[in-house]
Amino acid sequence: MDLNTVREIRDARQHTPWRTGDAWLGGGTYLFSEPQPQLRRLVDLSRMGWEPVTRQPDGSLEIAATCTIAQLSRFAATYDAPAAPLFEQCCRAFLASFKIWNMATVGGNLCNGLPAGPMISLTAALDGTALLRAQDGTLRRTRVADFVTGAGRKDLAEGELLRSVTLPARALACRTAFRQVSLYGLGRSGALVIGALDPLDGSLAVTVTAATVRPFRLWFPLPPDAERLRDTLDGAVAAHEWFDDIHGLPAWRRHMTLRLAEEIRTELTRDGVR
Repeated sequence: MDLNTVREIRDARQHTPWRTGDAWLGGGTYLFSEPQPQLRRLVDLSRMGWEPVTRQPDGSLEIAATCTIAQLSRFAATYDAPAAPLFEQCCRAFLASFKIWNMATVGGNLCNGLPAGPMISLTAALDGTALLRAQDGTLRRTRVADFVTGAGRKDLAEGELLRSVTLPARALACRTAFRQVSLYGLGRSGALVIGALDPLDGSLAVTVTAATVRPFRLWFPLPPDAERLRDTLDGAVAAHEWFDDIHGLPAWRRHMTLRLAEEIRTELTRDGVR
């Protein structure tokens, strides 16, 4: 879609003072999908030259905001870690055309803050930390699970940039389980639940997205029984925090989330295997 209110595109490498009507341009798959009458200028990140995925000395991964879904998928195919299959599962949850697959970015998916954003699901489930850079160059970090605060809402100040997301080595060593459901065969996620079992201490993290207006990451020092898991989920997610749109009613989303969470608990703790 043409953005006929945009008068200028600036290269992000050339520092330009932020002003009302500016927007960061990553892959542009959201920006160009619908009218953006409030925009006057785009600040293009595509030439920043950030490495899509960087392996850190401590075993963690840093994923650049400009990393595309295609680049993340290709990396995951050669990545040797217990949690590696989760990357491709979340990439495929996009159900995207090849154009979106090759242009959409991890950072754009997080900054849109949509409940069904699968990069939110991936990075929240693996206890990711977002690195944010303000216009004056100062940096701050926040957990992805706290970064998205509601449907389309995020902890991002005016002109602030999401630079990258870091996934800790300990989370990448977890066994994971993935469940996703939609009202339609090829529809947007109505509920997406991820479990991560820590091999070091036996703790279990269960992350709920798509069904809720923001990500919920619940941590148990030891895997709970079915009743405790259900009660904890019900206690964590308030009635108004179950998402409600054409892709699923809140009651259905809650029902499916509880069902998928129990499937994940059973899979990761079956026969005492950890």
